[in-house]
Amino acid sequence: MNNLTEGEDFYYNEQGYIVLTEKYHLQKGFCCGNGCRHCPYKYINVPEPKRSELVQASPNASRGGA
Repeated sequence: MNNLTEGEDFYYNEQGYIVLTEKYHLQKGFCCGNGCRHCPYKYINVPEPKRSELVQASPNASRGGA
């Protein structure tokens, strides 16, 4: 995963930070525990209480995730 494609693997937010996409995370294959915006793994490795906050606020919360 050395060659990332803007618009597919990441994009820049309004503040200029890189935001990794769900596609990138799925290719990586696991939750890194950092609370990434597009985490498809229901934030499984994020410590509580932050994990519960993220799951509740996530647009992916009702999707099943991995």
